[in-house]
This record gives sequence, C-alpha cells and structure tokens, in this order.
Amino acid sequence: MRLFPVAAASEIPVGTRRVVEVEGRSIGIYNVHGEFFAIHNYCPHQGAELCRGPVCGTTLESDVYEFIYGRDQEIVRCPWHGWEFDLKTGKSLFSDKVRARKYPVEITDGQVCIVIGQ
Repeated sequence: MRLFPVAAASEIPVGTRRVVEVEGRSIGIYNVHGEFFAIHNYCPHQGAELCRGPVCGTTLESDVYEFIYGRDQEIVRCPWHGWEFDLKTGKSLFSDKVRARKYPVEITDGQVCIVIGQ
C-alpha cells in the first residue's frame, strides 16, 4: 500500500469536496461531517464523472405518503441519471450489487492522503 498526499485537511472544509488525480485515477475526496472519504470519479452505470453530481441526502424508509429526508451531505447523486451513492461506503442506495469504488483515506501530519494498494 502507498500513501498519496493530495491536500491539506484545512483545504477541504466540512461539506466540500476536491477532485484529484492519483496514479492516473480521478478521485473525489469529501469532507462529510468532519470525516474524509474518497470515491472513484466514475459512475458504474454509464461512466459519468460521479463527483460532479450534487452532494445531498435522500428519502428514508417511511410510511405511505410520508417522506422523511435524512443523511444530509452523505450522498452523491450522479449528474447524468440521478443514481445515488453513499459517500462513506461507495454503495448505491438501490442495490447491494452496484457501487462506486471507494479508497481508504488517512490524515497524516495534517495532510489528506489516499491509500492505493498494490
């Protein structure tokens, strides 16, 4: 595993993101409620730049005719077709079989670092 420093933690405030290139990969780094997460900037549906989509919440399980909004700032929505992905896990909200690739993030000496395996 190798660490790639991509930004100072202070350069990515809570609720923001930054897209970086690491080893030829476009990766979005998100500060979600003070924690950093990284996902591949590629929607598995049809290849859109996923990290150009809005960061939002989603409707939660609820009764008929009841709409409960939650998980604010934890979801990225694909800009092309609206597919939603959990920023913490990369999993889609509609199928356990669909996910965006997630990368581990470490904070080292105030730097946000992406961890890339072999």
